[in-house]
Amino acid sequence: MSTIEISQRWNGGKDEYEVKPREERFDSTHYDVAPIDEHYARAFVVQHHYSGSFPSARFSYGLFDRSSELVGVFVGSHPTNDKVITNPLPVPKATDGIDLGRFVLRDGVKFYAETWFLARCFELLRREGIAGVVSFSDPEKRTSKTGDLVFAGHWGLIYQAHNATYLGKTNAATIRLLPNGQVISNRAIQKVRSKERGWRYVVMQLVDAGYRAPSIPEMENKVRRLDWLHAALAMVTRTMRHRGNHRYAWGLAKSVKKALSARPSLPYPKDPEWLAKQAARRRS
Repeated sequence: MSTIEISQRWNGGKDEYEVKPREERFDSTHYDVAPIDEHYARAFVVQHHYSGSFPSARFSYGLFDRSSELVGVFVGSHPTNDKVITNPLPVPKATDGIDLGRFVLRDGVKFYAETWFLARCFELLRREGIAGVVSFSDPEKRTSKTGDLVFAGHWGLIYQAHNATYLGKTNAATIRLLPNGQVISNRAIQKVRSKERGWRYVVMQLVDAGYRAPSIPEMENKVRRLDWLHAALAMVTRTMRHRGNHRYAWGLAKSVKKALSARPSLPYPKDPEWLAKQAARRRS
């Protein structure tokens, strides 16, 4: 009897659990991994990742099939707070590590592609002098304003399969959701407050969600800009209490590997629904 595997994949911004026999394995001889232009990576991630957003990228790598079609993207980013890197990784400066900002594979790629793709990306990062990687998985389900499930939660199963050190959960926080269930982060909101790079994109998200477009004077005057922002957030977003993301780390340099191995991984978290699906498939 075939053993069943369940894998979380992405298509058009929605995640789905694919269920296939284990024999339908990924054949790495049909694929290549290469650095890609940030604009190319951004278009793919915005189209397929549930967040609909793109982080501050330092490295972008693509997974290509034998027809040279882009079917996966890895984005190594730099977080807004350097401590996201320096707290879990024993590195002298934050730029010695990266945050795995986005990792997306199309739903047609077969099982075990994730860990192979991740390993190839880590090899490329090592050549760039990156000493370690941190990553976060978001286990909190999200729905649209109408109640449709738009994100089933992500527990880091691929990170676990690639022997990451599990460091526990981040602090709980209150987040804001757009009507379609996407998160509008505190960092994005701050961009509008301060008119930092990328603020226009955030404004357009709020306009697309149903609030009126701001006038030029409103955007030029800080007080009026903040009034517009607060009104927009009140009208088109809703709050949700988030219980924290799962945090993982890998060492790429020998010194970081050694330090992480001396810090035993906490027990890996498991998605109860995923476990139930696995058990049901095995019984069938």
